[in-house]
Amino acid sequence: MTLQIDQHKISRFSSLELVARQVVEGFITGLHKSPFHGFSVEFAEHRLYNRGESIRNIDWKLYGRTEKLFVKRFEEETNLRCQVVIDHSTSMYFPHGSTQNPEKPSKLLFSVYAAASLFELMRRQRDAVGLSLFSDSLKLHTKNRSNPVHYKYLLAQLEQLLDNDLGMDAFQTSATEALHQIAELSHKRSMVIIFSDMMDNSEQAAGIFPALQHLRYNKHEVILFHVFDSEKETMLEYENRPYKFIDMETHEVLKLNPVQVQQAYRQSVELKTKELKMKCGQYNIEYIEADIHHGFNQVLLSYLIKRSKLY
Repeated sequence: MTLQIDQHKISRFSSLELVARQVVEGFITGLHKSPFHGFSVEFAEHRLYNRGESIRNIDWKLYGRTEKLFVKRFEEETNLRCQVVIDHSTSMYFPHGSTQNPEKPSKLLFSVYAAASLFELMRRQRDAVGLSLFSDSLKLHTKNRSNPVHYKYLLAQLEQLLDNDLGMDAFQTSATEALHQIAELSHKRSMVIIFSDMMDNSEQAAGIFPALQHLRYNKHEVILFHVFDSEKETMLEYENRPYKFIDMETHEVLKLNPVQVQQAYRQSVELKTKELKMKCGQYNIEYIEADIHHGFNQVLLSYLIKRSKLY
C-alpha cells in the first residue's frame, strides 16, 4: 500500500508546526494501514532485562503485572541524536523561485516541509535534533536537543527560510566545505540527514564525496535525500520551442530548444546519478531520491526504516 500525502493541499498560511503535525498524522494513519504498520512511532520506556546485568533499574511494578523483567530505559539509551542539514543555495529555489506556494513547490520549500515533519516525528519519539543550514558556507549549526524550547527555535529557523524568497543575490552551493564543518562540529555520534540537490559548483564537485566520507569516518549514520524536480531537471520536459535558460547561481545564459538535446541531457543526468549512488554505496551512506512531486512519505518512511536498524 502506498503512503501518499498530498503536499499541494497543505495551506501555506498554516503555521509550519501545524503543517508538520498534519503531515505526520496523515503519515501515521497510512502507516497503520500499510505493510509497514510494525514500525513504532511511540517512545519505548523499557527494554528486556539481560541476564547478568545490574538489577538496580528493573521495573518491579511492571514485573508484578507481566511476570517479565524489564529495565527502565534512560534518555541516553532511548533517544537518537539527529542533525538535519538543509542546502538553501540559490539552485534550491528551482523551479519557481519562490517558497510561498505549496501548489508549485520549489526544492527548498519541499525540503523545509519535510524537515519540519521529521522534527515532529522526532519530537514524538523524544529524539534529540539539531539543524544545519548552508549555501555558499555554513550559515547555522545547532546542537542536538530534545526540549520544547529548542524544537520551537528550529521551527522558527525554518520559517525564516520560507519567508525569504529568492532575491538578486545568488549563493552558489558549497556542500563540500559545509559538510566538513558539520562533521567537525558534531562531536557525538548522530544520524545526519541531508537535503540537497547536490549541485555543488564545478570547482568543488569532486570534493563532495570525501566530505560525505568524513561524516562516516566520524561514526555518523548518514541519509542523503537527493532533492530534485523530475519533470524539469531530470527529464527536461519542455515544449518544442526555443528557451533562454539562466543559471540561478552564476547567471550564465544558454539559448536552445530543449527537445533537441533532451536525449543527451537525460543520459548525462543518469550517469551523474549513478555515480552518486555508487559512491554513497561505497561509503555506506543511505541514498534516497526525493522527487518534489512525490510527497513527504518517502522522507518519513526512510527515516523510520533507518532508525529501526539502529536499535
